[in-house]
This record gives sequence, C-alpha cells and structure tokens, in this order.
Amino acid sequence: MSENTQKLALVTGASRGLGSALAEALAAQGWHILAVARTTGALEELDDRIRAAGGSATLAPMDVTVPEAMVQLAASVQQRWVGLDLWVHPAIHAAPLTPTPHIDAKDWAKSVEVNLNATRGLIGLIEPLLIARRGTALFFDDPHAGDPFFGSYGATKAAQIALARSWASETAKLGPHVAIAKPAPMPTATRARFYPGEDRGALTPCRVEAARILTELQAR
Repeated sequence: MSENTQKLALVTGASRGLGSALAEALAAQGWHILAVARTTGALEELDDRIRAAGGSATLAPMDVTVPEAMVQLAASVQQRWVGLDLWVHPAIHAAPLTPTPHIDAKDWAKSVEVNLNATRGLIGLIEPLLIARRGTALFFDDPHAGDPFFGSYGATKAAQIALARSWASETAKLGPHVAIAKPAPMPTATRARFYPGEDRGALTPCRVEAARILTELQAR
C-alpha cells in the first residue's frame, strides 16, 4: 500500500493513555500513524508496540505549543501525504488541583497555552490537510467546569471543547467533520493525579475505550 493510499492519522498527544491506545488501535486497522508528543522515549515504545503488531508509524517528537514546530509539521504532512484522514487530539495539560484563589500563575499560563492556544493554532494548520482527504478531527470532552478545585483544568478544557464545537458548527456542511467524544473514566496518569487512591481496577482500560470511540466514529 502506497503512502498516498494508506489512511493517515495524526495523533497529537500519542505517548501515553488514550492517545497511545487510539494510535495502536488505528495502526491495527491498517492506518499509518503520525505520532506527536514531547517524550521521545515514550514515542519509541509506542512505535515498538505498533511495529510488533504489524503496523506502521512515523514519530514526531515535538511540542504542540511551539508554533514553528507545528508549522513545520503541517508542511511536512502536506508535502509527503497531501492531507490527513484523521486528527486525534488528546494532548492536554492537567494542572494540579487547587482552590481557585491559589491557582499558580505558571500552571494557569501552561493550561491556557496547551489547552487553548495550541489547539487554536493546530485547527488553523490542520483544517486544509483534513479538507484534502475529507478527513475528521476528534476531540475529547472531560467536563469539570465548575467542579471544586478544578478551576484551571476545568475552565481551559471547557474552553477547548467550546472552540471545537464552534468549528464543528462552521464546517457541518462542507467539512471537515469535527467529532467530540466523551471517554469513560480510565486509569490514566492524569486521572491518578486528580483522584489519588481511587480503585483503578474499576476504571475502563484505555484500549477498551479506544475501541469503543473508534467504533462509534467509524459508524457515522
């Protein structure tokens, strides 16, 4: 299968958790995965798992908050593959839980940078790539807006999803398709920080949730 005929999925935030599980699930279906994350070692481990299962991936150890890097990424995708069939965006900054008056300024700034500014910039860069292949963008809702101690994460995550919903409304007729999934609670590192001591055995494994989300997405 040539690079121009194989389905291509860009996963921003692919190194662990749901992003990693979705990358592996898509690769098992024959998609080529363009995996983006800051942690090179975790990306290499993902690549090993994908290749061991017979799949293929291209690793891009990049920071989504660096605009120049994302411009380079989009240009490389356009040059090599023309466009994208799917953009999966689980990348998120989960600031520590704290009373609202005590939100750390650096944590707040990073939340805004990762959850909002990077998402806005990526939408502008990736939309033409999705249009080229009649592709889909996939976001993940995690509603904590207004929950006690979730001020930084809850506000910026809610704003990210509001941005995605606006984009979905704007592109409903002509595309690209914009989907928003609501994952079940999973035993991720982020959740462990939010709920220390929780019975992780009662949570849905990431691979199971990834399979459910993709089944629903592909059934549309």
